[in-house]
Amino acid sequence: MYVYIMTNANNTSLYVGVTNDLVRRVWEHKNDIHKGFTCEYNLHKLVYFEVYKDELTAIEREKYLKKCYKKTKKKLITEQNPQWNDLYDVLTPLE
Repeated sequence: MYVYIMTNANNTSLYVGVTNDLVRRVWEHKNDIHKGFTCEYNLHKLVYFEVYKDELTAIEREKYLKKCYKKTKKKLITEQNPQWNDLYDVLTPLE
């Protein structure tokens, strides 16, 4: 399971999600497969993710991050990905 954060080209909007297939889910965001927040705000860049062994822990973490202030999420991203690069470009199959 993965908890991830997507952003737009200007890094101004953030979306926190959870999935069991990170490569597939990010591809769906990038291709606007599901209409919604990420599609509306062009959140096509994966800038952060965490890996979990169990679904419950991942969902709890997602809920926690969704409640965090944007400043907290930005700090978390910058610690792991200082340049805010699109991590999808370097992902290899993680499963």
